[in-house]
Amino acid sequence: MFKHLAGAFALTLALTGCGESPETESSASSDSTSVAQNSAATTGLTVYKSPTCGCCEDWITHMEGGGFEAAIEHPSRMATIKAQLGIAPEYASCHTGVSEEGYIFEGHVPAKLVRQFLNSPPENALGLAVPRMPVGSPGMEMGERFDPYDVLLLKTDGSSEIYARIETPEQQY
Repeated sequence: MFKHLAGAFALTLALTGCGESPETESSASSDSTSVAQNSAATTGLTVYKSPTCGCCEDWITHMEGGGFEAAIEHPSRMATIKAQLGIAPEYASCHTGVSEEGYIFEGHVPAKLVRQFLNSPPENALGLAVPRMPVGSPGMEMGERFDPYDVLLLKTDGSSEIYARIETPEQQY
């Protein structure tokens, strides 16, 4: 079902994005040590973000260190992308990752939880979200500052539940 949704989404983007001219770039981790430390194979994500967002770049670096490879898109209408993917405004953050299988990873979700989710996706799951931009989450590091946060499981019916509670920085890695 998610492969079908991902294909439909790609077609919708192609049809609606003709006048928007989104920029595209590919990014891959060149740090073979980080990837070698991850026991799983590299997994592709398409990441939708603003071209000027530094915390999004930091999150992508975190994900690449966790064995993910990012294809980066810079759409001019992020709200439209999020709506097409089924992300309600209350779950939104600054960037959206979409796995090859069509699962959504909204905001500063730790790579280890993305990997855990992809290894065993819950039934009727849309993906995971970290709404807003919690200080200390991957990509939002600010020295020693850290605010505990919830990682939400987004469901295909529009509801959510807590997937994981992150109480300390160490729980993210």
